Amino acid sequence: MRSLIGFPAVVNEKAARAVAAMVVLVTAVALATGWLWLSAVLAVGFALRVASGPRVDPFGQLATKVLAPRLGAARMVSGAPKRFAQGVGLAFTTAATVAWVLGTPVVTIGLLAVLLGFAALEAFVGFCAGCFVFGQLMRVGLVSDDTCVECADITLRRREPAAA
Repeated sequence: MRSLIGFPAVVNEKAARAVAAMVVLVTAVALATGWLWLSAVLAVGFALRVASGPRVDPFGQLATKVLAPRLGAARMVSGAPKRFAQGVGLAFTTAATVAWVLGTPVVTIGLLAVLLGFAALEAFVGFCAGCFVFGQLMRVGLVSDDTCVECADITLRRREPAAA
């Protein structure tokens, strides 16, 4: 059971982006169809990923086992900022679900629209807003520098060669 709990110290950024693309897809379906109950499905997925990374989450499994390997060599990044970002997603989808249950679909739609925008940035541009906020929290001292050494010192990040 212990091997199922806990977020990995490093994660494949390509898998994280694939998960974000799946979040975009489900969120877009929810918004386009009015199936706002999908916010609860998204919240469960975020909760599973916060608790255990991709180990028990269907999106995480599909991303790590099927999608990311087809996107080329893995690009490993620190797990702590990605876990924080998953936590932000959990907060948004939980709030959206609560708003849906309380009968305020406008709030649910607004929260899901924000989620859609940030998940799309991660999936298609490679900008993780949660990771950015995590770095800023480290910069101002609200998160310890030793939580993510790579985050604290950007020069430690490995650069990928530009594609020709």
